[in-house]
Amino acid sequence: MRNFEVERSILIRRSAEEVFGIVRDFKSWPRWSPWLCAEPQCNLNFLEDGTQYSWEGEVVGSGEMKVVAEEESKSIDLELTMLKPWKSVSQIRFHFGREGDRTRVTWSINGQLPFFLFWMGPIMAASIGFDYRRGLSMLKDFCQTGSIPSQLDFLGEGRFEGLTFVGIKTSCRIADIEEKMVADRLRLKKWIQDQHITPSGQPLSIFHKWAMVRGEATYTLGFPVEKVPGWLPEDFEGGTIPPCSVQQLRHTGPFRHLGNAWSVGISHIRARRWKQQRRIHPFEIYEKNADEALEDEMITTVYFPIAK
Repeated sequence: MRNFEVERSILIRRSAEEVFGIVRDFKSWPRWSPWLCAEPQCNLNFLEDGTQYSWEGEVVGSGEMKVVAEEESKSIDLELTMLKPWKSVSQIRFHFGREGDRTRVTWSINGQLPFFLFWMGPIMAASIGFDYRRGLSMLKDFCQTGSIPSQLDFLGEGRFEGLTFVGIKTSCRIADIEEKMVADRLRLKKWIQDQHITPSGQPLSIFHKWAMVRGEATYTLGFPVEKVPGWLPEDFEGGTIPPCSVQQLRHTGPFRHLGNAWSVGISHIRARRWKQQRRIHPFEIYEKNADEALEDEMITTVYFPIAK
């Protein structure tokens, strides 16, 4: 068996007692779980005494979580048993530490992979780390405001008619991607205005590479245009997204929760619910002007090209 360990934490402006109570209540988990959003209709069962719950779905697989030890307002130890897509048992721990008027929630896992998946250790650790960050971010919103500004709408299969764009291709650390994309958008927008070019649609980003183990990403941020100009700055590029069949997910909410849409799409591909079209990279289109829309009202449609 291949062991892996992951730990992530976040500061929440609520008391340890409040945060402990929310995490300890399994019935609150569907609100902030980074996995259950992939299949909201999956079957959930909760023991009456609140010490265990189980799930079964076509995308999220099946398994159960049970409390094995707890210390009021300080820690919860859980045992996670996965049944599908493969069998494994992992130890989960939540620790709640007071830091002034805030609580630091630390979420960790000590798990094992079946011997035939030993090579997936680094990938699994990176993937879980990404999911833990998403889950803790949603938990923070839920604890502090009682709601999570992240709504996902499954728009289903459709046809994307294609477009031509001018953009900037960037490689960076995943941790820096939001900052880099803001800078790219401002620079590209200024150039388009200086050249008196009218975009033919809303801005978009194409994701060419997302290497979680190395923590690196490569993307192109662009504006759609009717025709690529004859001259572009040295680090600009023109290109096309060809017509293709797609699965579409619409996310409403701030960019910090946009990873939920991508995780849902990837989960459907891994579960073989969608057949990925590998020659065309997935992309997202920003349906509202980021300079004018309220953060919680941002609408982004994520497109996953699929093979027919």
